[in-house]
Amino acid sequence: MSELLGPAERLRLEITGIVQGVGFRPFVYQLAQKLNLTGWVSNSPQGVQVEIEGDRPSLAQFQTLLQGELPPNAAIATLNITPIPTQGDQEFVIRESDRTGPKTTLVLPDLATCSACIAELFDPQNRRYRYPFTNCTHCGPRYTIITALPYDRPHTTMAGFPLCGDCQREYSDPGDRRFHAQPNACPICGPQVVFWGPQGDVIAQGEAALRETVAQLQAGAIVAVKGLGGFHLMADARNGETVATLRQRKHRPTKPLAVMYADLAQLEADCDVSPKEATLLRSPQAPIVLLRCLPDTALAANVAPGNPYIGAMLPTTPLHHLLLRAMHSPLIATSGNQANEPICTDEQEALQRLGGIADYFLVHNRPIVRPVDDSIVRIMAGEVMILRRARGYAPLPVAQLPTPMPPTLAVGAQLKNAIALNLGNQIILSQHIGDLSTPQALDHFENTIATLQTLYQIQPQQVCCDAHPDYIASQYAQALGLPCQQVQHHRAHLWAAIFEERAERSFEERAERSEEREQFPLSTSYSPLPTHSPLLGIVWDGTGYGEGGEIWGGEFFRVMESKMERVAHSLEFPLPGGDRAAREPWRSAMGLLWATFGPDFPPLEKRDRQQQSLIRTMLTQGVNCPQTTSIGRLFDGVAALIGLGDRNSFEGETAMALEFAAEQTHTAAAYPYAIIPSSPLVFDWRPMIIALCQDRQAGIPIPQMAAKFHNCLIDGITQIAQTIGCSNIILTGGCFQNRYLTEGAIAHLTAAGFSVHLPQNIPPNDGSIAAGQLIATAFASKP
Repeated sequence: MSELLGPAERLRLEITGIVQGVGFRPFVYQLAQKLNLTGWVSNSPQGVQVEIEGDRPSLAQFQTLLQGELPPNAAIATLNITPIPTQGDQEFVIRESDRTGPKTTLVLPDLATCSACIAELFDPQNRRYRYPFTNCTHCGPRYTIITALPYDRPHTTMAGFPLCGDCQREYSDPGDRRFHAQPNACPICGPQVVFWGPQGDVIAQGEAALRETVAQLQAGAIVAVKGLGGFHLMADARNGETVATLRQRKHRPTKPLAVMYADLAQLEADCDVSPKEATLLRSPQAPIVLLRCLPDTALAANVAPGNPYIGAMLPTTPLHHLLLRAMHSPLIATSGNQANEPICTDEQEALQRLGGIADYFLVHNRPIVRPVDDSIVRIMAGEVMILRRARGYAPLPVAQLPTPMPPTLAVGAQLKNAIALNLGNQIILSQHIGDLSTPQALDHFENTIATLQTLYQIQPQQVCCDAHPDYIASQYAQALGLPCQQVQHHRAHLWAAIFEERAERSFEERAERSEEREQFPLSTSYSPLPTHSPLLGIVWDGTGYGEGGEIWGGEFFRVMESKMERVAHSLEFPLPGGDRAAREPWRSAMGLLWATFGPDFPPLEKRDRQQQSLIRTMLTQGVNCPQTTSIGRLFDGVAALIGLGDRNSFEGETAMALEFAAEQTHTAAAYPYAIIPSSPLVFDWRPMIIALCQDRQAGIPIPQMAAKFHNCLIDGITQIAQTIGCSNIILTGGCFQNRYLTEGAIAHLTAAGFSVHLPQNIPPNDGSIAAGQLIATAFASKP
């Protein structure tokens, strides 16, 4: 029969992408067995290597099925096939990993518990019944436990847990779902949970620890729970008194708290959930999703005070499934940290740093190599927008360099920091690190750089950073002694948005698709936006160091090939106190009034006259009043002017209040504005401020003023786009996390004939800056 099919041939396959830790080798093994092919498959530091031998039709079918029937969560980036001499193998085998050569394979993110493992978890007949560390090749920890490549058990924190006989048989059986599942474990050989008192005293272990945790949560206690990438502070989300205590202890007066639900049915009792949001919640990434609360929600009012949305999530680990199933109530699941510090990963560290917040501790003995927060996403214009890129997404590639360059480190921004490295032409973006304002945050920043460099054995030959001289990350970069490229903040935002991996070209094209995307893949291989024809990038945020030392934040750039020209911006105004205005929006309000009415501008309502007098003196003398084009500060100032608050207890608080107020009404009315026909063009918002102040005096409702303000910005964007005339438009920067603004701008621009794009694989906020710094540096180093 084999003679009829032709002589044997042999192929060598070199495969890169998401091909380790996802059951790829057993998939190859079973495919070869099915087609009666011989040879071998092996992990390598670059990905997976295969040598396959058999007749030509079977080899052709193997290649087709290899790419068409991938395991869940797997993705092939490159596949190189080379004919080689036959060797006459008698069987197909899985070889030990090859540990030689450069380490370029992708590290997989941590994945939420799969449905098969959940079924085992609650099956009394299964040997893993109620075992909090159940996992398989389709789910469980990856990035938080790996210490080196390739991804093998000795290179993880599971190396300290020798497999029992049953687990070893699963681990060694290519037909088993747990074949080479590196975190594989069971109650006999795996990690265990312990319930501690406030001083670290052991109260209960194992199943008793879970029961005690639930009992204390139901009684109103706050429990620090060690999870996948660090600790959560957990509490009953329906107990307003407990939530108030948590806020007081954590010094978090109003910022929304994330909520974890047992299942989708329980979540839908509190929130409006679209089919796409439901799919996202149940995806392997299992992020926190911003959802609109229902009017009759049973959540405590202080979970998200004044906010119509909450950050909701489903359980991500077996431990969380066990707790939530027993609670019969959703739980607060906020990061286990103090303000502006990284989340705790070690139980002894947690006793010290969380001792003043948590009443009890539920800990376990599986070490966490690196802290990884929960990711946060929002559905924007029908597509996923990542607001915080961490668990489930990091550290997969987010973009490709436009031109080759040596190994380079990008250190990102001051706020919402993430760092990036290039692995060949791929950009690896770290997990969310956070604001670099504490020693603990700086340690986390430095450790993230060190661990990624160690994992991939990358020794950077150059570094790039933000142009702001006072950013801690920029000072760190300058001190490395490497060639250093400074990249303007908003240009970095835009380069990242252009060159990220993306699926579709525009919202108009997506709207033409009748089917709804049912999966949210871990990685894509789509092309960046084309730059051979001009693009218009609109970058609006709170703060970015401008090229003349002023503060930018309302920028329009025309992009063509590797060139980026600033073609328009928002009108400048003085910012009394500089950075302090981000915390005290009334200062921005006074700057807006000064720029609009001059020195005799009207006073602010309900604001101390002595303070206002001091600010007037600063404005008159030009002392500590940097000029800004920031739309973020414009939002703050307008919020203060119409009475929505004059202090931000967290970043963007009053700007969010302005967005939520606008959503309470339906009006197409917009405040007036002007376009100053200079070069660059200037969006002049002063007519808007005059009309807004008149409305305020006339007692117009706040929601109507908020909507007219947003509509003014949307109209201004559209007119500037029509004046500049680029058919493709990109919206990025932190201001475009605002749903009313973003969806309104997309609707107006699309109706005017433009193709509009948003970041899909990176955040629009400063979490994207490091990726953009790498791209800008690649262009700068291009001969």
